[in-house]
Amino acid sequence: MKLGTLVKPVLVAALLVSGSATAAPSAQQVLAASPVDDIVAQYPAMMSQGIREGLKRSDQIPPMVAETIGYVVSGSFRAADIERQIVQDLKAGLTDRQLEAVADWYESPVARKIAAADPVMWKEIKARAPALNEKYQGSDRARMFDRFDRAARATESAVDTSIAVQLGLATAMSAFSSDSVNYDQLKQRIESQRGAIRGIVEQQVYESYLFTYETINNEEMKQYLAFLESGPGSAFSRVVTDSIQQAITDPIESVGNQMARFLSPEQSNGQ
Repeated sequence: MKLGTLVKPVLVAALLVSGSATAAPSAQQVLAASPVDDIVAQYPAMMSQGIREGLKRSDQIPPMVAETIGYVVSGSFRAADIERQIVQDLKAGLTDRQLEAVADWYESPVARKIAAADPVMWKEIKARAPALNEKYQGSDRARMFDRFDRAARATESAVDTSIAVQLGLATAMSAFSSDSVNYDQLKQRIESQRGAIRGIVEQQVYESYLFTYETINNEEMKQYLAFLESGPGSAFSRVVTDSIQQAITDPIESVGNQMARFLSPEQSNGQ
């Protein structure tokens, strides 16, 4: 079972965000003015539901067990904790001048227009993906993607986080398998899939990029890219993506331990 596919859409959503900001350039207010906090608020439910559905498709896990694991996951990730991590890191990682520049950008007409896009419409993105790929094939918008992806660190961060999540969940799932595999072996096995994972994630990021910014013309997109590549924009994107990645991966060990105890209680009791 490829657990990575359960979490990638959630990660991609977080990496495509933009928004409008208030005049005050504090870390808390800049975050609140952007849609980052709105998307983060959906993380626990989205991850839980995705993992439930993925496990139910596995022949290894009974539906009732899948539901219980989903419940454990939803209780292990709290939106408030993720937001707190982001604010803390923004305060430490950005100067007042950089925060002010980010706030100024979020007040711009282009940022307000981008804010109207909803990057968490995954059913619609999936349904429209073939048409979007065909529509933009060979276009300037398609050629801008590499520049966007580098500036936003979307694929890079999503791949790293996906591998960390897979490793944590795979460690727990090994307790339900007769195949004894230690942590180092699991890590090596999952790392060996990095290239394949990257290909899947990059395509998802690309299709989300085409969908999210479809109403933005090329000149407006260039302004957005210039912001992402600027000192303040780059710092903001880096801190937000790193904070989200850390906030997601940090609880994984705890999730894995809880799942292992549930799946193999006799081992937890020393039998």
